[in-house]
Amino acid sequence: MRLYHRIRSLHPRDESGQSMVEYALVTALIAVAALVTVQTLGEGIVGVFEGIIDELDSL
Repeated sequence: MRLYHRIRSLHPRDESGQSMVEYALVTALIAVAALVTVQTLGEGIVGVFEGIIDELDSL
């Protein structure tokens, strides 16, 4: 029985640390996705405004 209790003590019942790690990973993934999206859209928007400026300069 002592071996059983030792093995059980190695496996904690409190899984709040595991949940925090999962939340941190999901938050990091969302942050990376947001950064990539903003960079991609930002470059496209800059291109549109540069085209507008070029068209206005040609008038």
